[in-house]
Amino acid sequence: MTSPGKANEPTIAVVNSNEDTTEMLRTCLQDQGFSSVVIGHVTEIKRGQMDFMRFVETHDPAIFVWDIGIPYEENWRFVRLMMDGEQMKGRRFVLTTTNKRALDGMVGSTNTIEIIGKPYDLDHVVKAVRKAAGIEVGGV
Repeated sequence: MTSPGKANEPTIAVVNSNEDTTEMLRTCLQDQGFSSVVIGHVTEIKRGQMDFMRFVETHDPAIFVWDIGIPYEENWRFVRLMMDGEQMKGRRFVLTTTNKRALDGMVGSTNTIEIIGKPYDLDHVVKAVRKAAGIEVGGV
């Protein structure tokens, strides 16, 4: 089991379209002991301005905190396309969204994805990341 602050701690990738939210999540996760937090911007990935597979290869994130924005269906299809790559096998996802009910319906049951609705309590995001990392948490 990995623990924050140790050499074998997981790298967390925060992927969002809002720069302020991305920085807030990075700061929060780092403050909670996850020193290896990298950032990706959904718009740059979608437009091809960021080579997503190179990003994955370079940083090797074990967990993605990825925001699914409007239009939900289109953005969920995009994330699924990214998740289906060979390089993505075994990685876990914490999805954030403003419409949890809609996303729950699209995603269905899975053991690699946890969905958190907005507005969210940052403690819920941290607990979901710890759970995805296999770090013991109570009351998730």
